[in-house]
Amino acid sequence: MAGQPSIAVIVNPAAHKGGAARRWPAIEAELSARLGAFAPHFTVAPGHATELARTAVASGARRIVAVGGDGTVNEVLNGLLDASGCLTAADTVLCPVPAGTANELCRALGHLEQPSRPYEAAAGRGTRPVDLLRVRCPDLAGRPIERFGYLIVSLGAAATISHRTSRSAWLKKLGEIAYLLMTPVVTLGYRHRDVAIAIDGGAPQTRRLFSAMVANTENGGGGMRLMPGARFDDGVLDLIEMGDISRLGVLFGVMPRLYSGTHIHHPKVRVSRGTSFRFESDADTLVDLDGETVGRLPLEVSVLPRAFVVGIAS
Repeated sequence: MAGQPSIAVIVNPAAHKGGAARRWPAIEAELSARLGAFAPHFTVAPGHATELARTAVASGARRIVAVGGDGTVNEVLNGLLDASGCLTAADTVLCPVPAGTANELCRALGHLEQPSRPYEAAAGRGTRPVDLLRVRCPDLAGRPIERFGYLIVSLGAAATISHRTSRSAWLKKLGEIAYLLMTPVVTLGYRHRDVAIAIDGGAPQTRRLFSAMVANTENGGGGMRLMPGARFDDGVLDLIEMGDISRLGVLFGVMPRLYSGTHIHHPKVRVSRGTSFRFESDADTLVDLDGETVGRLPLEVSVLPRAFVVGIAS
């Protein structure tokens, strides 16, 4: 990149069902005004952002700008990490620019409150540490995988909502409201299941669950306050369990409170904290990481404290 060889810009034009491509000229103008001339790298398929990020770091780039949604940012992040979850180059900085459906990392960083902030962060030299989620589970084909993320790991109904939303072309075009619209559809047909949960290596306890989430941030699902108080730099993860709640209880007792965060006070919602979690069930149960279906139970989730950094405005 002319003038700033340490910066690489990776763009997913398919983010937000092609909305990122339509917005790219405006985004490019904002970045160019701050970075100068640059040659963007466009993704062409799922997983390509990981390859582009890995190549960029190997070529000497150290500030990686990811233009897209949380799926794109997650792919780029995984391209910056080695197999153990450590940055392959310790001085690498991730700079997300919101162009996707939910943009939850940008929301957690405050980038959605001021439209200029992500561009200033991309061009700045400041950084902020972020904890890393490490996920181990079988993928949809039954093969063991290990993935890294930064937002929320969900299982059960929440993962099913994300999975079905991502498969709906017309819903994704609606942006953040898509997840909210899919919630009652899934809720009315979803069956609760018994899940054995072990926290920080303790003895497993089996509970009847509608859904559960291990959160690194308090926001998710298009701006919902799914886990109020969760912080992405404290080295601890927050678990929220939605227990044996009736379908009507979910629709009228939990759903209306998701944006305010007051659903955590529901009598059948349990909140706890830890650094590692294991979930097992005899029922087929989907697992979602940062808005992408990655596999099924059994699931192990752990935290790597302050494992990477994001850019902030100087």
